[in-house]
Amino acid sequence: MHMPREIVVKSILNKKKARDSWFLDDYTLNLYSSCVYNCLYCYIRGSKYGQNLAETISVKTNALEILEKQLHLRAQKQQFGFIVLSSATDPYQDIDKKHQLTRDALALILKYKFPVHIITKSDLIARDFDLLQQIDATAIIPADLKSKLYRGTIISFSFSTLDAAVGKIFEPGAPSPDQRLQMLQQTSKTGLFTGVSLMPLLPFISDSSAQLVNYYKTFKQAGAHYIMPSSITLFGNEKADSKTLVLQAVEKHYPELLTKYLRYFEKNDAPPTAYQKAFDEIMLAFSQEFDVPQSILAASSKL
Repeated sequence: MHMPREIVVKSILNKKKARDSWFLDDYTLNLYSSCVYNCLYCYIRGSKYGQNLAETISVKTNALEILEKQLHLRAQKQQFGFIVLSSATDPYQDIDKKHQLTRDALALILKYKFPVHIITKSDLIARDFDLLQQIDATAIIPADLKSKLYRGTIISFSFSTLDAAVGKIFEPGAPSPDQRLQMLQQTSKTGLFTGVSLMPLLPFISDSSAQLVNYYKTFKQAGAHYIMPSSITLFGNEKADSKTLVLQAVEKHYPELLTKYLRYFEKNDAPPTAYQKAFDEIMLAFSQEFDVPQSILAASSKL
């Protein structure tokens, strides 16, 4: 475990220009910088963080002080909106066991009555179920969402596979898919609104028809209220970029797929249009077959 750096920030609560239709983020909040899970496909990758994200982890030491000021100001102006933890790092990576910035931030979010959406791969979230349930009950929902969404807490567990071996290659520092699955089940049993961010699925590695059937069966059985699927986008050709690292992993572990991956990604960031179209159609069919919505708002209307 690398010793984290300590950094001081001027702002911590970032207002989005427009709310994302999938994740519903009006604000994003990243209490740490970089991420020990070191997922090869992560979009934040690049020279800023190096090839091993775990080596550049930072703690924003004044985050809570700045957060309280920003929440107070936004609440005074009645600018309530969903805060996503986290858009660029996992809020419950191991470092939070010691620093507990996520728990302390949730206490402030509860105080100022903001709703939250947690996106995580970690089972540490169970520590904060008490605060998350209080936020769920007391948060002020943005006016334009009030008729569509009745929950102040949303919890999405992030998966790109259910295969532990695949996970070890592409998400080397993350908790195993089994751990995440158990925590999804536990979260659902508490009555919290929870689902799966099924992304990014890896072409020819974690997106076969048999795998997709298994995902939908397994996640539905575990109590997921929604499953949001997406394929992969890869960026950059430098040694610390996601495209470079994923292509290297494919060459090492799936050499028979390298030609396909080069055809898909060498000159593009995303798979070809035909693949994307087929992917969307298949996912919609599975969503309908298993009766699990593809969006948070559609799932909310069923609760």
